[in-house]
Amino acid sequence: MATNDKASAPKKKKRDIKIATGTLHVHTTDNNTVLALVDETGNKVLWWGTGKLGYKWSKKSTPYAAELLTKQILKEGQTLGLKEIGIVFRWTGLARDGVFKAINEIGLIDIKYIKEDTAVQFGGCKGKRPKRI
Repeated sequence: MATNDKASAPKKKKRDIKIATGTLHVHTTDNNTVLALVDETGNKVLWWGTGKLGYKWSKKSTPYAAELLTKQILKEGQTLGLKEIGIVFRWTGLARDGVFKAINEIGLIDIKYIKEDTAVQFGGCKGKRPKRI
């Protein structure tokens, strides 16, 4: 019979990741803010939302929550060797100001580029023409 001892369970290996340059994807909506730090090949290294900080409901979309989240991700990225980043914004929301404020306050990370990736609104297919009477 097998027992479920924690001592016998295999331990997870800690990933040994080192990145010098990366891209910070900022997805801001009316209800939430999600940040993802991606390396040059496109692999996600860190990915957090403002809910991880303990914010709920409408407080998740505030610029202050985005500022704290950005600081936390960039500090974690600095431990991985992050020196410069590119920033890609997606959708519209108030959190953009908080992201810039956090990057300016940290000051140790250089910004290579800032890109806007919001989708263009599309009107849809052409509607049916009205019947002739």
